[in-house]
Amino acid sequence: MPKSVKKCSSRQTSVSEYFTKMSGINHNPAPQQLSRSKQKHKSVDDFERPRKRAKLSLQDQQQERDLDCEPTGASPSTKETKPTLSGGARGVCSSTLEKLREFTCAAEPVVRHGDTQSEGNKADGAGSIICDQRSNGRPDQQNSYKNQRQKSEEEHEDEEVEGGESSGTAATKENICLSQFAMSGQGGGKGKGVEPSRQSDVSASSRCSKSTYTPLEQQVIELKQQHKDALLAVECGYKYRFFGEDAEIAAKELNITCHQDHNFMTCSIPTHRLFVHVRRLVSHGHKVGVVKQTETSAMKALGAGKNTLFTRQLTALYTKSTLVGEDVNPVCRLGDVEEEATGDVVMDSADSFLLCLSEKWDKVKKQLTVGLVAVQPSTGDVLVDCFIDGQSRSELEARILKINPVEILVQSDLSEQTHRFLQSFSNASAQGDDQVRVEKRDPAQFEFASAMNTVTEFYCNNKAKGAHSLSSVASLESQVICCLGPLIQYLQDFNLERVLLSESSFQHLSCKSDCMILSATTLRNLEILKNQTDGGVKGSLLWVVDHTRTPFGKRLMRKWVSQPLTEPQSISERQDAVQEMLESDSLTLNSTRSLLSHLPDLERGICSIYHKKSSTQEFYLISSSLCRIGLELQALVPAIQSQISSRLLQSILLDVPNLLAPAQSFLKVLDKNAAKLGNKTELFTDLSNFPVLRERRKQIQTVLNEIQDHRKEIQQMLKAPGFDYKTVSGQEFLIEVKNTLASTVPHDWVQISSTKTVGRYHSPCLVKRYKTLQQLREQLLLDSQREWINFLDRFGEHYHTMKRAISHLATVDCLFSLAEVAKQGDYCRPELCENQRQIMIRDGRHPAIDLLMGAHNQYVPNHTKLQGEGRRTMIITGPNMGGKSSYIRQVALICVMAHMGSYIPASEAHLGILDGIYTRMGASDNIYKGRSTFMEELSEASEIISHATERSLVILDELGRGTSTHDGIAIAYATLEYFIKHVRAQTLFVTHYPPLCELERVYPEHVSNYHMDFLLNEPDIATDTNDGEFQPEFITFLYQLTEGAAGRSYGLNVARLAEIPDLILHTAARKARELENVVNTRRKNKKLLSDIWSITDRSSLTEWQQSH
Repeated sequence: MPKSVKKCSSRQTSVSEYFTKMSGINHNPAPQQLSRSKQKHKSVDDFERPRKRAKLSLQDQQQERDLDCEPTGASPSTKETKPTLSGGARGVCSSTLEKLREFTCAAEPVVRHGDTQSEGNKADGAGSIICDQRSNGRPDQQNSYKNQRQKSEEEHEDEEVEGGESSGTAATKENICLSQFAMSGQGGGKGKGVEPSRQSDVSASSRCSKSTYTPLEQQVIELKQQHKDALLAVECGYKYRFFGEDAEIAAKELNITCHQDHNFMTCSIPTHRLFVHVRRLVSHGHKVGVVKQTETSAMKALGAGKNTLFTRQLTALYTKSTLVGEDVNPVCRLGDVEEEATGDVVMDSADSFLLCLSEKWDKVKKQLTVGLVAVQPSTGDVLVDCFIDGQSRSELEARILKINPVEILVQSDLSEQTHRFLQSFSNASAQGDDQVRVEKRDPAQFEFASAMNTVTEFYCNNKAKGAHSLSSVASLESQVICCLGPLIQYLQDFNLERVLLSESSFQHLSCKSDCMILSATTLRNLEILKNQTDGGVKGSLLWVVDHTRTPFGKRLMRKWVSQPLTEPQSISERQDAVQEMLESDSLTLNSTRSLLSHLPDLERGICSIYHKKSSTQEFYLISSSLCRIGLELQALVPAIQSQISSRLLQSILLDVPNLLAPAQSFLKVLDKNAAKLGNKTELFTDLSNFPVLRERRKQIQTVLNEIQDHRKEIQQMLKAPGFDYKTVSGQEFLIEVKNTLASTVPHDWVQISSTKTVGRYHSPCLVKRYKTLQQLREQLLLDSQREWINFLDRFGEHYHTMKRAISHLATVDCLFSLAEVAKQGDYCRPELCENQRQIMIRDGRHPAIDLLMGAHNQYVPNHTKLQGEGRRTMIITGPNMGGKSSYIRQVALICVMAHMGSYIPASEAHLGILDGIYTRMGASDNIYKGRSTFMEELSEASEIISHATERSLVILDELGRGTSTHDGIAIAYATLEYFIKHVRAQTLFVTHYPPLCELERVYPEHVSNYHMDFLLNEPDIATDTNDGEFQPEFITFLYQLTEGAAGRSYGLNVARLAEIPDLILHTAARKARELENVVNTRRKNKKLLSDIWSITDRSSLTEWQQSH
């Protein structure tokens, strides 16, 4: 029976289109398609028989060689008048053949359907001759391409032609010349007869039931249907392939080639580079699924379905926050393990939190309650919080800036304000194409009843921690439960839910009694975590204090900076440890410091083991590092007890060896070489605790002994006493016989391979034993993998104790970092007084600016004196660019560093304990919230008024400048007066409004005026008068804080520095002089009127007249 030749479609079917239609076959084809589909009718026998192309007869092959191609311009009428070949097949005359040989085809051929013919005239075989411009009519190249085409058609089923375009039109558009032949077959060229009705039924059922997709494509479609939101990387041999729209997205993001393969577009990546490409796709916000083959070729050959497709299953899912597993955590420089100078297991950012948000609007109280749960699956950290927030979402913003999530999980019906804020945060945190991933989930999952059911089921099913964990979690706020339920369901898709089992992992994000409150505005304005220039770390307070050597220490330092302590005892313990590190010459501290160098990320490593996703290389690296640290610290115990006086430092270093002791028992059962190579079958040196592996190895050894015993029989049979088995290209136990002795080889031996000189065989005994050996080896691999998972599970029982030890190491790393900060010079240990409200700083400097300026001591130090019961408010004036903003920032940053337990850039400092720092600085609108610049200023001021206490530090920089002068002065005056009288917080108020300085006269006990000093070079007034041009003043900044108020701001000097044109400067100077004269005249007239009004007698009037 002839086989229909597929026409390549110009439009490829995507996987998503398949899901929308879910049919794959057009049950109502167009009439033109129906006419072409008649060519595909088969007899019942041929329909059931495997579809293979019949070999052409010698005569047909010769005719096929003679024919190069069919001209594209041939009309249907021309085709009908062609002479027919013998046997009933169509052919062309010799003159036409001569002309056809001169034709060339387009570079990419497309096969076209032949003309419709009756069923009786169909031959058993069909051929397609395709011309290529590069072939130049050479028959050998044409036959090579033809054979390749036939082989491809034998492996894949035909597909129906898409679209209603005729084959001739399509061929003309593609500039393709081709011809389809129906060659004569056996029995005179006619196929087996079928009744018309029966034939119609068979063809109809064929069109409806025949799949248009290859088996691999069908398998991919089924997997994609189950995971529609993920890009699937499917393992195919030594490559991972993407299909359909996944391939188009992956090709664009990875900058690789995407091409057509049968029905779908596809692209591929090598298996050993999977981790690189998965991370790149994940960084662009995609969810990536890894589909692996779950059976090996050896096991498949032994089974019944040896000719079927490999079974594939989704083995892992990855997003930005869930990069945990062998596929994405390759061990770097594993060869350096022996030299104890290993690289990191992973090279991720410091934090990779997954944040789940839930909110509820209380119609009665008119307030919004927000709950959040943040989890870092790679480290095991879990943060929870519940709070009341306003329209500005300032509380939510503060927490998100501290958490710095890479992925956010929210309900799809989120409020508009929260949605706009998250969108703005995602855009602001984007670095190139790398931005925060936001996933919306079904709102039903966030309902309390549904979430509580999920939480209850999750903790009750885990008997190890069951009731106690459930009772602890059930005591959380309802909105936290509403976040925890969806989070459990989400992490279960990644097999990372174990991180939520222990209640000890849960920490409250904001606890007012434990840490200082730093609002989102404060974190941003003070540049605590990142600078405001380019969003980088350089120039921030974190950049100043972070000299940590370990990844887990770097994460802890970020937490210390964003959450300073408020407990005097804890602060003092840190200061004592830093002071001892700074002043002591003990070798113990130096040895401890060197232990922290070149460590892998132990925190992520043990968490990967806890999730049972660790590779043998990673496990060996982590466990060997833990053992080394534990043994070396254990050897230092006597020195630690005698030489270290800091209570915090001593308790940590003495506790770590005991916590790390269990790691040694796990490391000693591993074979180092097998672990480095990832060979799990030879991984365990002591099999006393692995009876399954011991029995399996015994079985394998038995088979090997039988094979070796059989060697003696072969030696006798071949009369070759020195005979031994050969291994060639992975084939083991080969019997190698010279071809000259081939007659001595028994007939029942199976030839495996041969060369010109030798032949290689397997005897029947070897065939049977080798098959058994392969089966046992494959089973050993499965058993080893199962025992490896159990081994990781047993190690995971010690997860919490080892995590505590790593937390101690991180604390030591941060203390050493603060000691490095104190060594920078002119730093002092601040004295913190719990019962006093004061900020007394002598020679304070901005920590970041001082460091950026280098060792030239260019930064001008300044004093600060604020007393809660005395003068607690400083009104700071002075010229623009005089250093006012830098000064108030330095005061706040010094307070943050002191509450961290760090030394500060000053010569002396006495500070009270602050409960929070609140700032309002700068001028910028907030378009995504629909707020103008002035509205943003007042909103920030309102937040400060509602949250600040008498133990707070408040910084207000130029409040009221976003509106008219009178309104701005009035609002600034009233706000500052409110802070002085009611809030009573320690306040730094920067302003350019001179009337506000009058508050010093109104409240002399609590307010003092200061200004940033400068030198004024007045222009020559006579020169201005003669030439008619006014010159602006020239200012020399001294950056020194001085008592008293500044009369003017000298903005024209900044205009000159900004290189404003001289014409504008002169006009502005003249206008400023006019306005100043008008104001002075008004003040003079007002004073005159006041003096006249005070005259009560003639003598006073006479005296006034004489003086004026």
